[in-house]
Amino acid sequence: MKNISASNRRDFLKTTALTGAGLMIGANSFGKGKNAKKIAKAGAAVLDLEINPFIIISTDGSIALINPRPDMGQGSTQAAPSLIAEELEVSLDQVKLIQSDGKAKYGSQQSGGSSTVRGLWTSLRKAGAAAKEMMIEVAAKRWNALPADCYAENGRIKLRNSDKSFGFGELVDDASKLTVPKNPKLKDPKDFKIIGKYNKRLDVPERVTGKAVYGIDVEVPGMVYACMLHSPAIHGKVVSIDDTEAKKVKGVLQIIKAQRQMPHRTSEAVAVIATNWWAAMKGRKALKVQWDNGDLAKTMTTDKYFADCYEAAKKEGINHEEQGDFNAKFANAKDKIEAVYETPFLAHAPIEPECAVVHQKEDGSVEVWAHVQGPDGALGDVSRFFGVSSDKVKINVPLLGGSFGRKAYHDYLNEACYLAKELKKPVKVIWTREDDIAQGPYRPGMLSSMQGYVSNGRITGFHHHAIGESILGQVFKGLRPDEADPWLSGELSTENSKYNFPVSKISWTHVKTDIPVVWWRSVYASNFGWGQECFMDELAQKAGKDPLEARLALIKDERYRNVLTTLAEKANWKEKLPTGQGKGIAIFASFGSISAACVTVSKNGNGVKIDKVVSVLDCGYYVNPDHVKAQTEGNIVMGISAAVKGGITFTNGVCDQTNYDKYHVMRLSEAPKMEIHIIDSGANPGGVGEPGLPPIAPALGNAIFAATGKRIRKLPFDLNTLA
Repeated sequence: MKNISASNRRDFLKTTALTGAGLMIGANSFGKGKNAKKIAKAGAAVLDLEINPFIIISTDGSIALINPRPDMGQGSTQAAPSLIAEELEVSLDQVKLIQSDGKAKYGSQQSGGSSTVRGLWTSLRKAGAAAKEMMIEVAAKRWNALPADCYAENGRIKLRNSDKSFGFGELVDDASKLTVPKNPKLKDPKDFKIIGKYNKRLDVPERVTGKAVYGIDVEVPGMVYACMLHSPAIHGKVVSIDDTEAKKVKGVLQIIKAQRQMPHRTSEAVAVIATNWWAAMKGRKALKVQWDNGDLAKTMTTDKYFADCYEAAKKEGINHEEQGDFNAKFANAKDKIEAVYETPFLAHAPIEPECAVVHQKEDGSVEVWAHVQGPDGALGDVSRFFGVSSDKVKINVPLLGGSFGRKAYHDYLNEACYLAKELKKPVKVIWTREDDIAQGPYRPGMLSSMQGYVSNGRITGFHHHAIGESILGQVFKGLRPDEADPWLSGELSTENSKYNFPVSKISWTHVKTDIPVVWWRSVYASNFGWGQECFMDELAQKAGKDPLEARLALIKDERYRNVLTTLAEKANWKEKLPTGQGKGIAIFASFGSISAACVTVSKNGNGVKIDKVVSVLDCGYYVNPDHVKAQTEGNIVMGISAAVKGGITFTNGVCDQTNYDKYHVMRLSEAPKMEIHIIDSGANPGGVGEPGLPPIAPALGNAIFAATGKRIRKLPFDLNTLA
């Protein structure tokens, strides 16, 4: 499987022609009837025909498939076309790949929420099956045979019990004139040849040899570069600009007061425009800008934010879900405990920082090259910004060098739009690493205020009070003051967790902050899994129960039980450990999948070292087990990093972390031994990119308690200083 028109990454887009790997050829250049396009190939006219929005087959037999979900490392460039190819009966090395452009006919195109396979499982398979049925119908008519006597194989339609066959290219012209079947027959999973099998990712060679095109590689003719200077306090206002020295830098063209448009507010910025990136960045360093930060030094600090959260923990929250009268039962309980668990703000810190190229042309149309997580969202944002209809906007999506939720937040794209509108020429905005880490947005820091009680050796009552800033409230302005954040139900509801507490309660308190927040890998699950699963161990200890048995006693759901018992088997849970070594477990469900982890640690001086992580995942049907394992390994690394490597803090309105030297991520040499096990449950597909993360921190915390007797309730912590 190859991206169309792959070119050397460093020579990308030397002309405005479609010459870039990872750049989409607009599907509106293909189609049936008047939308069909004749292309000269080897001296002959070749017709490219759109069989349905996701499949384009040429009369020369070449096949292109649409990938409707941008690839940020999760493997959508293989997963999405695999769903189509499975039903179309072609192998991945027979097809070219086109990235979707945000047009409505492709449906949702947002890579996020671990939604690619689970969101497209049926629709893309139907697209492949429908195209196959259409070509079978044409072939059957030509042979005067029944469609049931024909079958597809390797891009050809064959007649049973004969040597007759047609290539797809020979049938596509007539097939494209048929009505697309709405409910084509899908393959039985037992007949899958691609789905669920180990298949090499055919895009890997281009990635490792530098031929693959990422957002930061994009160049277009006449392009200028913009390096943004943001207020250190993020929301500060420009008081004055002294650009005397900046204008002396060779290559600097002009200095523009600009703006950073975030979903919840717009902040001021200054843009240095130059002929090349290095000049733009050097010019930014020479700028002297005075900022008015207002009250941000007092209000935008993590100390104040968490102090407000802890104060809120002393009060009642807004009820989200309750079974029985928890408050009354808890007040009268004899064996009860309370604890508050804290998680920090976190940066996404992708390897490739944010960047975008925008060009408003003389006719009013706009073309964009940006590594966004959703071209449909970008199309809407750009259309609104310029006040033009969506058909006058073209979105090109190259590969994303990491994201974890960050590149679904389009402030950097909006900056490029603002400058392109001002300059009337293509503008490339590139954020520095310091911009990315110090400007946000971030995973919100949150508290889990926990209460519970036991009776007769059983966990009987459980209350999770979630406290902090709301993504729904800040980003979407969609939370009423008297409403519990409904996103809690995705992680904490008893329907999701399957814990059958006789008495339970979930409540919420909204604590606002000016620190910009957004979803981070696994969203709230990474926050609240920490409190829930560590507190489950505290309750198990209170009840005198083994942590595994305490959980199994509360769970009736067979899939959940199977995940836990499989974990116990694979991690050898019941083995007797030497003094100074401990194991901890945790289970958490998110994005339609169930994940459990067992972490083994051993004492190491005044701290501990992580010896091994065993992860078990039930994600239902999946495309490629290698993808599942790779994503789960990534979740383990991010989960441990989030627990022990330090968070984001603000002092006097300014972020204290500015690069990887202060915002640490796990290095390869620090990674523990990992063991990943996938359960083939045959259930509907769930997510893979995020569910493996939430159990990691609590399993680590529980393991540390088992090894040292020290209960940790605040993240991050230092593995080396636990004594």
